Amino acid sequence: MDLPFDGAITDYFENHAPKTVRREIEGAKKHRVMNPAYPYKKDMDSDAYHDALEALQVEAVKMQAWAKRTGQRIALLFEGRDAAGKGGNIKRFTEYLNPRGTRVAALPKPSQTEASQWYFQRYIAHLPAAGEIVFFDRSWYNRAVVEHVFGFCTADERERFFRQVLPLEEALVADGMHLFKFWITIGRAEQLARFLAREQDPLKQWKLSRIDVEGLAKWDAYSQAISEMFTRSHAALAPWTVVRGDDKRCARLATMRHVLMALEYDGKDETAIGAADPLICGGPELYDA
Repeated sequence: MDLPFDGAITDYFENHAPKTVRREIEGAKKHRVMNPAYPYKKDMDSDAYHDALEALQVEAVKMQAWAKRTGQRIALLFEGRDAAGKGGNIKRFTEYLNPRGTRVAALPKPSQTEASQWYFQRYIAHLPAAGEIVFFDRSWYNRAVVEHVFGFCTADERERFFRQVLPLEEALVADGMHLFKFWITIGRAEQLARFLAREQDPLKQWKLSRIDVEGLAKWDAYSQAISEMFTRSHAALAPWTVVRGDDKRCARLATMRHVLMALEYDGKDETAIGAADPLICGGPELYDA
């Protein structure tokens, strides 16, 4: 089987990855979390996960019906390193929602015309109308992290972004929009292990990109950019919610639970939603941890 990018991910693992990362992957055991900083040793039990997920999906359907009936506008931004689980979170959240009131915005590289416009312009076109829920699989925060790390924007362009982003988000919230900003964080060994699995899986190879391959050696640059992003774009009206994603199951439940707890929709069952886990879902301090 031909591997994408001529097996560049396997080559990185075998010849370039830090020794500690290789040791974590080589010593990985089934159902155990590799990241030593993760608060739990084992993955969440499958049966418990599916029971909790079904209960949360029922609540999400109620929430959507309320949003449609009352004209609520809900925007959810999912950010994180490559392979953090953004798409998986969105997939489980939207699985039983009415597609007529739900959209996923996963914007490609800007066209020449879009690149000449105000930076936020193409994102604003995808914001929700009354009764809609929009999930952004990556968002305008590309400029804060990915574009900066790879030199796709200038320092002045990034500074302009930071000057404008909070006033824009606070204006959206002041206008009545429900805005959620999620950053899913994972350990370095977990990220590389997921890339290696994708490289070997013909059904998932399409998820890999040249940015993924080149980004493997830029872990520290990403870390610095992410920390600065939190410092400059975390605010009371538009806070960041950090979700520890080394266990995909826990992360999916945590993001859904956070949204459902924050919205006062009709028929809300707080027992079904369950309690938040502050070790998995919280503010930017979880990223620093």
